[in-house]
Amino acid sequence: MKVIKVFSKDFIETAEGLVFAVVDHGLEQGKVLCFLRYVLQANVWQKIATDAANEFLQQHYPEYLHYSSILDCNLHAVCTDRIVKHHQPKIRLQALLKATPADSVEDDLLQLCKLFKEHGLDFTQLGITGSVLIGVQNPGSDIDLVCYDREVFHQCRAITELLIQHNKLQGLNDLDWQQSYQRRSCALSFEDYVWHEQRKCNKAVINRRKFDLNFIDCSSDLKPVFYQKMGPVTLQCKVINDYYGFDYPAKFEIDHPQIGFVVSFTATYTGQALCGEMIEISGILEHSAQGEKHIVVGSSREAPGEYIKVLK
Repeated sequence: MKVIKVFSKDFIETAEGLVFAVVDHGLEQGKVLCFLRYVLQANVWQKIATDAANEFLQQHYPEYLHYSSILDCNLHAVCTDRIVKHHQPKIRLQALLKATPADSVEDDLLQLCKLFKEHGLDFTQLGITGSVLIGVQNPGSDIDLVCYDREVFHQCRAITELLIQHNKLQGLNDLDWQQSYQRRSCALSFEDYVWHEQRKCNKAVINRRKFDLNFIDCSSDLKPVFYQKMGPVTLQCKVINDYYGFDYPAKFEIDHPQIGFVVSFTATYTGQALCGEMIEISGILEHSAQGEKHIVVGSSREAPGEYIKVLK
């Protein structure tokens, strides 16, 4: 078995012309947990949607379909021996910073990096993911930055807010928010979605191009805890710890006699609530062999009907 260290937001490529987005740190049974995002067809990389990805693998490469006993869900997984290329966001960004931009997307990325650098950001802790990571961006592509240090991530958010105030970056306009909302297919109303998102300071616009800030904690070395699903649940409670609110998965400690946390694998609910706020949660209750219970929001990729909402 090939030794490889992967993190969420990395991409892995196979010899068949498939690119998967890594969704979890580490390996399970010698396999990288991931989800198919791009397929090479007629020498062109085509982005593939969730349902289409499952159907494509079922028909052509069922060996990449996988049930994760750790996450208790169905997703995709690739044995390390099948990986021909490991796309790493940090390495890709460093290469782009030294190169002449190939298109308007890379030019906007470099302009954004210049603005961040003027405010003292440590670029050794940053990477680029999404379509730019594998060089298949198009003129309408977004920029997806990844921060690998918690302090750097929150510094990025603070700088973004400051640059918007100084009109060097722009906030999302109504059309941007509508498009973002439609892509998310979340269970919140549009007004609730925008209210929650605007206060996170992890999205903005440069030269009419949207960018996102993501946080990946590479220092986490916890052993996986196996959970089993008990069933759907909806409840209201208070958040008593939001320290891991922007992690993947996002994790919020709640004031509840039986349930310790709500965790979210859906980006929509990253950073969704602050310590002291009352929230309503709709998700799947799970329990571990040790009797610990938590609620998962994002038990499937789109997570229909599952949400975290601040009670205003």
